[in-house]
Amino acid sequence: MITLALSVTQQRIRTFAPGVVVSLIVGAAASFLSEHYAAPVMLFALLLGMALNFLAVDGPCKAGIEFTARTVLRLGVALLGMRITLDQIASLGWKPVALVVGLVVVTILAAVVVAKALGFSRLFGLLTGGATAICGASAALALAAALPQHPRKEHATLFTVIGVSALSTLAMILYPMIARWLHLSPGQAGVFLGATIHDVAQVVGAGYSLSTETGDIATVVKLMRVAMLLPVIVCAAMITRHHGLEAGGQRPPLLPWFAVGFLLLACVNSTGWVPAAVQGGINELSRGCLVVAISALGMKTQLKALASVGFKPIALMVGESVFLVLLVLALMHVGLQPSA
Repeated sequence: MITLALSVTQQRIRTFAPGVVVSLIVGAAASFLSEHYAAPVMLFALLLGMALNFLAVDGPCKAGIEFTARTVLRLGVALLGMRITLDQIASLGWKPVALVVGLVVVTILAAVVVAKALGFSRLFGLLTGGATAICGASAALALAAALPQHPRKEHATLFTVIGVSALSTLAMILYPMIARWLHLSPGQAGVFLGATIHDVAQVVGAGYSLSTETGDIATVVKLMRVAMLLPVIVCAAMITRHHGLEAGGQRPPLLPWFAVGFLLLACVNSTGWVPAAVQGGINELSRGCLVVAISALGMKTQLKALASVGFKPIALMVGESVFLVLLVLALMHVGLQPSA
């Protein structure tokens, strides 16, 4: 029995190894370029992966690329739970929590409605709206992992990751200027930046470019948005269960394993028992898994399909970002700001 299990394991390793190794190499190259040219690592991973898309068509790398794009992606999402603690959320009081919950719910609902009006699937609206409202490329990948399979799912996911990465970089430059133009206090600027910029790294860069206080508050508000990933994943899983039931297939779990891992790690991190070195290491591992997974997704993408995306999806994502800015400013105007 043990011999058989070892034989099966060895066979699976031989099957997956070429594609996994290629994905790791592309991810490492993307990280190197990102560090040296100060551009989003997810964008580099996508572009480099798409340049090697012939590897995912047929041949020894195909199975490993599929495994990386699916399983490694889910592992990276689960490890995101180590970024947040309950104390971080409680430190700002209930008002920013209400602001974050409100903006996430309203932005996603608006994205779903507008996507349908433009002729897209509601699931595409959920994907782009979740990426805009929660945490950029990481949210797009997490939601894609939880949503039901459909022929253009990977195409939609990759477009969303590219769009949200580009918009997040632009926001990191423009939004601090908006905060200065509006004469926001350090606390108000922190809430504004943390609640509107898509990716965590860009929030940190924008916040600390204004002041230490602004950077601290922006980071915590952003992590509160990351925490909203769990309930949104649960909603996506419920949609998947519904679709699976209609098709007569096996019902997937209400809470996917990577969402359970996300929740457990967030709870463990909230105890304060996790050393800073371990916490940092897990966060880097999460980032690495997501970069490698997006490299694999890039390799699965056909460039002709991505080039034919058209104007409407771009307008949808830009509109979502502008809507989020206006919504946050409106909610701040009614008093949803830090208690201190």
